[in-house]
Amino acid sequence: MKNLFLYLLMACALPAFAKTRLPQFFSHGMVVQQNAEVSIWGTDEPGTIVRVAAGWNDNSTARADEQGKWRLKILTPKAGGPYQIRISGSTEVVINDVLAGEVWFCSGQSNMEMPVIGRMNQPVKGSNEMILNSANDQIRLFTVKKNTSVVPVDDVKGSWFKASPENTGSFSAVAYAYGKKLQQVLNVPVGLMVSSWGGSTVEAWMDQQAITAFSDVKVPAEIDDKRLNRTPSLLYNGMVHPLVGYTIKGCLWYQGENNVVNHWRYQDYFTGMISCWRKNWEQGNFPFYFVQIAPFDYGKNQSGMLRDAQLRVMKSVENTGMAVTTDIGMCNLIHPPEKEVIGDRLAYWALANTYTIKGITYSGPVYKSIHEIKGNRISINFDYAANGLYSASTEDTGFEVAGEDKVFYPARIEIGKKGALVVWSDKVSQPVAVRYAFANCAVGTLFNTAGLPAATFRTDNW
Repeated sequence: MKNLFLYLLMACALPAFAKTRLPQFFSHGMVVQQNAEVSIWGTDEPGTIVRVAAGWNDNSTARADEQGKWRLKILTPKAGGPYQIRISGSTEVVINDVLAGEVWFCSGQSNMEMPVIGRMNQPVKGSNEMILNSANDQIRLFTVKKNTSVVPVDDVKGSWFKASPENTGSFSAVAYAYGKKLQQVLNVPVGLMVSSWGGSTVEAWMDQQAITAFSDVKVPAEIDDKRLNRTPSLLYNGMVHPLVGYTIKGCLWYQGENNVVNHWRYQDYFTGMISCWRKNWEQGNFPFYFVQIAPFDYGKNQSGMLRDAQLRVMKSVENTGMAVTTDIGMCNLIHPPEKEVIGDRLAYWALANTYTIKGITYSGPVYKSIHEIKGNRISINFDYAANGLYSASTEDTGFEVAGEDKVFYPARIEIGKKGALVVWSDKVSQPVAVRYAFANCAVGTLFNTAGLPAATFRTDNW
């Protein structure tokens, strides 16, 4: 009787297991990266031969291993579609309305999560027009449902949707604005996959191996439910690991507000996270574009230091770019309403560097070096200002200078004919250091002639 019971139990369980299954992001309406060798994977009965037939005439097969897992690669065509993908194993799965185009993975905290429609009492500027004019079946949207895990998981919850007034309002405003700009300019399908969680720290988005590189970061033995989005590795395990291997063109990142409290470690943490993702995706140093956090009243915490750390990441990590927001922050609102502007600025980086469109300016001025110090005046050079600089003010500038005593005073500026910037304060006779937009609520006043704002910077290492 015991043996009979076990046999019946196995017989009942087998049909549930012996079924061809794929993660939820391999589903109707998906976008695959064009002109690439993309991975498709899933589960089936161990030993089953699984065949994938793509509507653009590419086929591939794989055998499910002892755990029932299988993975294979297919070659994708140039942008186009819709296509059908047929997966045949112990059962058959058919995926319809598949497009080939450009796929971007978008992550971060609440400023990435912020939907086009906005939040309660927190607007997104122009949201109504964005939603009204969003019908475009060439833009596909996938949002990963929030999930945490102490171990890496294999799937997420979510579905692909076409951009439309019905669907766009609940999708990430920054990601949508970015994708809209890419689709308009490139005239190809764009797939946007958003995995974000408000209030999260960068440590939560790193895998366990990356975390071990930092002796000051530990994964607690017991997880605090109130800190799920700030616990190391939990968000990576639940919201990134399942998608690793889904072929992408690159990443967008908007995060940092919740790391202002430990800004002195952010450059290392953020660099480690980028390296972790690139290593795990096995796609080389794919493009990674991010947003420098906007001015906001963080109290005693120094957001200027966090923005400075972000700038240092852009300067030191290959194939990265930073969209600057010094001109659109609000001291009483941590979520800048100008989300479409931010999406556009990220798109400029991608269009110029990833898609090699010539003739456009894609970055605001970035501090390069001190040219010279004469008397009480410091002359500064910038990158990304080939056509010069302009400022909204020559007195209330956001610039500060300090002498050897390390005490900073508000400074005035003068823009030279050849684009150099001269900074001085009558209170500092022998200046040695300059800072710009370094206070929590400093308003950006310096731009290049393309209208893109200068990044927060400092010349000192104090």
